[in-house]
Amino acid sequence: MSNPFDQKDSMYFVLMNNVGQYSLWPSYIDVPTGWQVVWGETTLSSCHQYIEEHWESLLPNEKEKESLSL
Repeated sequence: MSNPFDQKDSMYFVLMNNVGQYSLWPSYIDVPTGWQVVWGETTLSSCHQYIEEHWESLLPNEKEKESLSL
């Protein structure tokens, strides 16, 4: 069985969790609990572009708030 994340011709979602982390997700697989669709269903390339334009920090939201208050 091939890795669903390697299928460049498939359609994908961009997901976000409650702390602001992003994930690429094949559209034919159920979205996991705790994540919501924020972009797509679209191409893998379009999802990569969305993430590059919107993901500003690798720190989860709560960790980012903590680091700013140090």
